[in-house]
Amino acid sequence: MRIPPRFRSSGIASRGASVVVWAVMLSIMVVAGELGEPILPSPHMLIPLLLGLVMAVTGLVRDRPPVPLNRASQALLGVLMGTYLNAPALSQVAGSIAPFIVVTLITLLICQGAAWAMVRFSGVDRATATLGMIAGGSAAAVAAAGDLHADGRQVAFMQYLRLGLIVASTPLLLQVILPPQTGQAGEPVTAGPWHLVHGHDQALGLIILAAIAALGALLGHRLKLPSPALMGAMLLSAAVTVTGSAHGFVPDGMLRSLLFTMIGLDVGLRFSRQYVKSLRRLLPTALACTIAVSAACAALAWLLAAITRIPFGDTYLATTPGGINAVLATASSAHANLPLISSVQGLRLFEMAFMAPLLIRITHGKRDGARRRA
Repeated sequence: MRIPPRFRSSGIASRGASVVVWAVMLSIMVVAGELGEPILPSPHMLIPLLLGLVMAVTGLVRDRPPVPLNRASQALLGVLMGTYLNAPALSQVAGSIAPFIVVTLITLLICQGAAWAMVRFSGVDRATATLGMIAGGSAAAVAAAGDLHADGRQVAFMQYLRLGLIVASTPLLLQVILPPQTGQAGEPVTAGPWHLVHGHDQALGLIILAAIAALGALLGHRLKLPSPALMGAMLLSAAVTVTGSAHGFVPDGMLRSLLFTMIGLDVGLRFSRQYVKSLRRLLPTALACTIAVSAACAALAWLLAAITRIPFGDTYLATTPGGINAVLATASSAHANLPLISSVQGLRLFEMAFMAPLLIRITHGKRDGARRRA
């Protein structure tokens, strides 16, 4: 980041000025994300990503966020994603969850086919294509790109292309094509913006959140997990959530907004003017793959509805590829079966987040082995 000349004489002053500039920048982007809530999907990631892109392309900002701040945001994101594995909701739909697990595995294979197409026809590397085409967990895919030697800019481009198409088309499909839903209705409980965690005791919740994030990151490093801060915290958070060991620690309000802002800004600042121009060659193949994956998921949803006798609207929302927060908001307004939808979406998010790094490792292992044999 550019530092005004008057601060350059002192290293301490320079670092202090940098911290102030980052704090002001993040605050502005959080506000911009709030203003974008009614009209954009995932505005707290998308708007900072776009603004970071503009600042990087114009040369206004040259540095990325500090590494400790970036790692902390990944760990907190892992805690948040681990809480999507909702044990009470799973118990309510246990009788019909098996077919959805099979469909989730099939969706993973479909995404791998789309990743192959991206590698074959667009020339992107396998790690980037796998993370870019994975259905679900867009924030995790983008955040983990650097640790998995993928291009976070291309991953973000593919993920948000799909997210935008899904968010734009789902309400239209529910209103025009699908019959009215009569499943279980429910409104998500939202806290005020100054609630930093989802619970009444903010101090205790923040302590638990910090402990899970720190211990999870340590666990990830000890287990040598890919993207250890994110994956370790996600694994530990899921275990705590499923066992009910602790409550009231889920990032919420301004903290949640700041978390997604950090992830989006970090990716946006990686772009350059030349790189933005190069993304145009990805658009045709990425768009075709996204439409193909979405259509395949819709076909699987129709098959599930026929097998399980669950309304097609519920199966469609449960299997639509990505945008879990937007999908749950749409499901709530459409009076759909929230326990079913949140359970299946949460399971898939968890499965995709862990399977994608594994598939990338296997792919790289095979490639390295082939090179050694050659």
